[in-house]
Amino acid sequence: MRCSPPAAARMVRPGRRVPLPGAAVPPWPERGRRCRIQEDFQKFTMEKTNLKGNAEAVDICDLRKATERTELGLRQQVEMDFKIMLDAEKVDIKAGLKHPNDETRLPLIAKRKSAPVGSQKTGKDPTATSPWALPAFLSLGSPLPLLEEDSPKGALSLTGQRLILPGALRTLPAPPAVPRAAPFPEFPRQHKKSALGEIGSRLDPENTGTITFPKAKEAIYGPYSSSKGSIAPLPPSNSVLSTRKPKPEWRCPAEQLESAVHVPPQTQPPQTAQPFQDPCLDWDTAVHQKAPGVLALQHPHHSSWGSIVGFVEPTEKLLKDHSVPLATISGQKLAQITSDLDFKVNPTKSDALSVLKSHSAVEKILNPAGRSCRGRGGSAGAAAGRQRGGPSPVAGSGQQQQWAAGVISTSWRSRSHLARLRNGLREARRRHLENFYSRAKHLAANWNRIRTSRRTIIHIPSLGYSQHIREHIPDLALQQNLQMGRLCDILDANVDVIYICPLALSEELLQYYNKLLGLQAAVRSGNPEDMADLQDRFKILTPEAINSFPEHHMCLATVLKYSPRTMQRLQVLLQGRDAYMVGGVPHLDDLAVADQLQVPLLGSEPAVAQLYSTKSGSKRIFASAGVPTPPGEWDIRSREQLLRALSQLILDNLEVQRWLFKVDDEHGGDGTAFCDVTSHLECYPWIQREWQGHGPEVWSESQARELALVKISQELPGLLAQHVQPVNEKRFPTWEKFLQTFLTQGGVIEAFPSSGSVTNLTVDLLIEPTGEVTLLSSGDQLHAEGPLRSSGTTIPQRSVDPEVLKALCLKIGEACKSKGVLGYFSVDFVAFTHPQTGEQQVWATDLDLCYSDQLALSQLLVYLTDGNLDCGSSILQAPLGAKESKGQRLQHEGTKPPAPSSPWCAVASSQLRHSSLSGISYNLLLHICKAHGIGFDLQEKQGTVFVLYEDQKRHSLGMITIGEDLQGVLLTFARNLFIIHQEISAPNMQGETNFKMAIRDIEAILGVTAGNKLRLEEEQPWEADALKE
Repeated sequence: MRCSPPAAARMVRPGRRVPLPGAAVPPWPERGRRCRIQEDFQKFTMEKTNLKGNAEAVDICDLRKATERTELGLRQQVEMDFKIMLDAEKVDIKAGLKHPNDETRLPLIAKRKSAPVGSQKTGKDPTATSPWALPAFLSLGSPLPLLEEDSPKGALSLTGQRLILPGALRTLPAPPAVPRAAPFPEFPRQHKKSALGEIGSRLDPENTGTITFPKAKEAIYGPYSSSKGSIAPLPPSNSVLSTRKPKPEWRCPAEQLESAVHVPPQTQPPQTAQPFQDPCLDWDTAVHQKAPGVLALQHPHHSSWGSIVGFVEPTEKLLKDHSVPLATISGQKLAQITSDLDFKVNPTKSDALSVLKSHSAVEKILNPAGRSCRGRGGSAGAAAGRQRGGPSPVAGSGQQQQWAAGVISTSWRSRSHLARLRNGLREARRRHLENFYSRAKHLAANWNRIRTSRRTIIHIPSLGYSQHIREHIPDLALQQNLQMGRLCDILDANVDVIYICPLALSEELLQYYNKLLGLQAAVRSGNPEDMADLQDRFKILTPEAINSFPEHHMCLATVLKYSPRTMQRLQVLLQGRDAYMVGGVPHLDDLAVADQLQVPLLGSEPAVAQLYSTKSGSKRIFASAGVPTPPGEWDIRSREQLLRALSQLILDNLEVQRWLFKVDDEHGGDGTAFCDVTSHLECYPWIQREWQGHGPEVWSESQARELALVKISQELPGLLAQHVQPVNEKRFPTWEKFLQTFLTQGGVIEAFPSSGSVTNLTVDLLIEPTGEVTLLSSGDQLHAEGPLRSSGTTIPQRSVDPEVLKALCLKIGEACKSKGVLGYFSVDFVAFTHPQTGEQQVWATDLDLCYSDQLALSQLLVYLTDGNLDCGSSILQAPLGAKESKGQRLQHEGTKPPAPSSPWCAVASSQLRHSSLSGISYNLLLHICKAHGIGFDLQEKQGTVFVLYEDQKRHSLGMITIGEDLQGVLLTFARNLFIIHQEISAPNMQGETNFKMAIRDIEAILGVTAGNKLRLEEEQPWEADALKE
């Protein structure tokens, strides 16, 4: 039978829901149950009118049956509705449940999504749509929502309306949930299982895209439903929704900090207004000045507010630099620490952490394991990464992942770009090296033609040492400009010179060199009026990038490479000419410049030069050549190796008193130290007695020798730490400092001759492209700043037999050629008289594969004298001066062959320094020297010439003195230094200079020279007469 509600029930009342047209109609079984409920309801209403007049007519059994049937039907309806709502696919059925008469609302359980914390709303209104609010269930004791006039006092007023008799024992079940929104606590940002998911959301391990739910009854009532059918009230939401304890998950320090500090305002219970016992300052990106905590703290501490602000600002910067998302500062601790300490400087990290409430979580962010500061103002790499990769990581895992992805992608792009750049540089250098070898072959094939034809020589006096060596060279640009004598290559009429200068020369200096080079014609004629203008024969170019890299310590070749205007001018000057380039210490950029100019390089490959220019590399060359070298050991790279090798060397060479330690890559004596070991070795007298007792033959195999080795090894560490003296004490003040550099770069141990007469000499050689080895210059060293540092030379050398020296040099030249060395190089020797045999010994000590300062000064010497330096005989031959008259010269020419040229000698130095030179101009200095007779005589071809390097600081210069007699030249050189020092120095301000040390060294040489001269007169009178003349 089809039933329908009465007409009164079908009326639309205000506040009731009316189904929209086309809305889904509930299924037929549901409609049948609702019809039966409505019939019972009509029966109740009809009997209600009868109860007003006759209470005895009411059948209690019928009433009881109707009530039970209504209750059972409503329970079945709720269960069916919840099952349908849980089925996400039956959308139509769920839509049909939204009947206008049905006010029951069930939550829509969907797949869990992580949402920002701030987006969760917990309203107090029952109709608030919050994803974390429980549904507002109707009481199961009420079959349908009643109208106000039907049930003005609610569902439990049936007894008052006499629908249930007062004597009837009837217990109504309690409602399963309070009909209001229950607040739900917020969760941190981690992707944990939500509380609702703990009830009914589980991922199917077989199909991760499917979500399974528990039974509907358990989902609503939980385990609290009794077996008798009575319904117990639901427990609190936090106990029901957390029946399963989630596993602890790892959280980053920033998230731990947020969960420990950040409490959502909507979850905090209302508190009564209380005074601030400990006002807190909340920090997210800054401490807001109008915040309640700041105002509450400012009032009681207004007198010390400046100190508090001075503490808070550095603390804020520290938190920003390390990307701390939020923090809470304790007002009491802040006031206490600012009152106890005087913060004239920024607080330390520990001070800043002491005022934070959650200091443990903040400390994990400030000191992460294995990571550096990554925030704003942190390390340069972190700041750059933040600017390139986007904003810093803030609250929200999505933004953190986005920031991290940006940083990773930026880093990957940067690394990819650097990899492409490195590959490009590697390919360019490979191309430069290939072109270097191809042009070297072309130069070798055409060398005989090029050396006799019109050509241009490009001189680049670059010091292409390693970067760590160039950083320790004082005035690197000045040291690269000490070879102005290279300009004298224009002595050959077929040669034009282009000199690349590392300093900007003034017009005054350019005019000086123009006049100096113009003297050559006047020297030949002896007439000063014959000076020529040779500006078209030489060019001095300064790269425009000399001031662009002041802190990079670039060599001259690199600076020229990055000077496009100078490179373009060079290309214009070299058009249609045979040219080649002569560098200094070879560098990779020498190859790049030569390749861009498309000219060959007369020099070694940089890798070959760097290998054999080291102290250990030179020992390999000398061993290959078979020349005598000092006792020693090379390639020392550990402390144990150093002690073991030195102990062995001391036992094998008991006569050696001083031992030298030389760093492989250093030059000019800067990386050298010495120690007089035997003078401080306590066991040395005992070792001498044992050696004399056993004899040389038995000593090498005796047990006493092993014992001596042990004693020496035990004493050496302390002895070296106390008595080693580095040559450059400013750079190496202690032995440990020197030893660190020594072991890092490697080095050699070398014996110093045990003789009272020791002379160091240098020989310059050239390996031509055809392979021919030529001796170019030789000279005995001057030691103005100590016995191990050269400051000048006397040209030519007079300390070693020329034939012996030439034989040694040719052997070394052949060994260098076999290793691929090409171009200019120099060899250092030490000559001494053996104390036991009395014979002279010569050791090869060092090798420099570059153009030397001595060779540049020798070029200037030959240019000014119009002579010829013969290293085979160690004689500087020059034409006679113009003292003789023209008739005398014609008479000599007619009667006998021309007289041999006069032997000349010179003293030259490029390392003269005086701080007072900067107080006067070069023009004034030359006038002072001229007033004291210091100058060059064109007719006599004798005198003094200065080499000026720059006119900005003007504290260094070079000087060369030329004469016929070595003693006279040395005296003239010392006299010139004395006069200049007296003229430019005040009595109370002597300045920093090496003039005095040079004078003392020359005085010592003069004493030795006088003794050698007397001995020479006795042994070889003809040579002594030649020297007198």
